[in-house]
Amino acid sequence: MVTSVNVPRLVIAAPSSGSGKTTVATGLMAAFAERGLAVSPHKAGPDYIDPGYHALATGRPGRNLDAFMCGPELVAPLFAHGSAGCDLAVVEGVMGLYDGAAGRGELASTAQVAKLLRAPVVLVVDASSQSRSVAALVHGFASFDPQVRLGGVILNKVGSDRHEVMLREALEEAGMPVLGVLRRAPQVATPSRHLGLVPVAERRADALASVAALAEQVRAGCDLDALMALARTAPPLDCEAWAPVNPASPAFEARGPGRSAGGGAAPVIAVAGGAAFTFSYAEHAELLTAAGAEVVTFDPLRDEALPPGTAGLVIGGGFPEMYAPELSANEPLREAVAAFAAAGGPIAAECAGLLYLARSLDGKPMCGVLDADARMSERLTLGYREAVAVSDSPLAVTGTRLRGHEFHRTVIEPGAGAAPAWGFTHPERRVEGFVQGGVHASYLHTHWAAQPSVAGRFAEAAAATAAAKAAR
Repeated sequence: MVTSVNVPRLVIAAPSSGSGKTTVATGLMAAFAERGLAVSPHKAGPDYIDPGYHALATGRPGRNLDAFMCGPELVAPLFAHGSAGCDLAVVEGVMGLYDGAAGRGELASTAQVAKLLRAPVVLVVDASSQSRSVAALVHGFASFDPQVRLGGVILNKVGSDRHEVMLREALEEAGMPVLGVLRRAPQVATPSRHLGLVPVAERRADALASVAALAEQVRAGCDLDALMALARTAPPLDCEAWAPVNPASPAFEARGPGRSAGGGAAPVIAVAGGAAFTFSYAEHAELLTAAGAEVVTFDPLRDEALPPGTAGLVIGGGFPEMYAPELSANEPLREAVAAFAAAGGPIAAECAGLLYLARSLDGKPMCGVLDADARMSERLTLGYREAVAVSDSPLAVTGTRLRGHEFHRTVIEPGAGAAPAWGFTHPERRVEGFVQGGVHASYLHTHWAAQPSVAGRFAEAAAATAAAKAAR
């Protein structure tokens, strides 16, 4: 049912990466949440790490809006789903305002997301090495696409009172409101590594302190009332909110809570979490639950057994390379995962999950499910992919098409005994991943909201596993 979404909203963008989008977006979310507002946090693009900080700032799941992986048509519905009942939504952009999927024009850019949401944009400008030139920069971004409504600027890394005066005078000439000024503040910087910020799960106490410091910095340097007034200028958004259901699939038929598609008890699907496996989209668990599964999280660093009754296993992305010795040392769990796979249990593994299922990672023994060895590499593999399933698996039948994202600094050297999972059709043609028994393992990150049948098929495979166990 099409409804009118009236949530006030802002898109936080920048001329380029490294300008301070995450600092400002997270600080704004936390500052408004401290005022007692229900703040809905969103991130443009495929990034998993920033939403963790957003969730810490707001107490709500951080959600991604990716126009490449999910399609432009799902951006507004996913936003409506995530922001339901909220007083304000803040969307952190990706890269520079107009940067998107390589060679695809505006596709998956922050600008496209802002237009699809009919949301005003606040441009975060790193002003550390400029004064009057800031007006030319901002003018260019404001005029490049007339459909993008640039509502104001937040100046970041301002060096002094005099520097601030010069910047304000230049932007006043350009007719662009200054909605905030942030001074250099290294004490609130968040640590990074080879794939971006260190995830919240790896530094929770320090992350809480960082978010609190960001809130204080934004509260002191930004005009929150003016920003809220700008957010309220967003017009109603008429769309049908996305929901974790798919009437076309039997796995998603309406049923009572805790019931599988066949009417039996809900199959337990164990989802890897903890510090080593932090990458997941909130909609995946929602889809599995809607398909009749009971989703239970476990930590491969700490838990020595799979959750009781496990009938399906999801091992997403993260940083297993940072925890290879600890993961290897948990031999009981590695053996449990290997036994589950050997019995034909359905396993969906993405990126970090692929490495964990390998025989070894940087020389440390892993689960040994796959006849393959993984190691760190100097080369970063990064980019959107168009893929087609080339082997039947618990996730997809041959021919299923999905869009995804690769982002890793490891390589895996396969042995024999497994079929490929995906055939990439763009931007290059190659096969990738493993399908072996009930295992689907790949470097490709996917967003199941774009293809809910993936979750339904996996839940059905888990239900079949649970039924077979019960019959023994």
